[in-house]
Amino acid sequence: MSDPETTTVTAAAHEKSPAVMEPQGKAQDSKPVDIKETEKLSNVALQIWPPTQRTRDAVIKRLVETLSSTSVLTKRYGKFPVDEASVVAKSIEEEAFSMADASFSPESDRIEILQVYSKEISKRMLDTVKARPGAAAPSASAAVDSSGEEVHSASVSADA
Repeated sequence: MSDPETTTVTAAAHEKSPAVMEPQGKAQDSKPVDIKETEKLSNVALQIWPPTQRTRDAVIKRLVETLSSTSVLTKRYGKFPVDEASVVAKSIEEEAFSMADASFSPESDRIEILQVYSKEISKRMLDTVKARPGAAAPSASAAVDSSGEEVHSASVSADA
């Protein structure tokens, strides 16, 4: 039971003007806003580089999944056993991080450094699977369809 005359500052109202008040119950999803908390949050900076250890661990985990489970990459070059994929993934991430971090300077754009890191991971992962002994190199007459299946030119119909 709210009194229609009771007012609270909503987040939307605070953003427009701190003096604007709305009657409670009129605004949808209105919640009281602590002005000190809002000021504290506005001073928070998002740090893109360097990534946290938690982020780096998530990258390694995703690399392990990519290298050890069925994917377009593993269909073409073969899967890694999980143990081997873990070692390889950690190495790929560490090398990519070192390379990107070496190119970092306080004046540099942190988003660009993150892109360097990401591209290095992709490049190193592809180089690793291609260099792996027993990696199935695609034949010159083979192509890969949209599902990742290898299609040989002899099996392509005249309609294609």
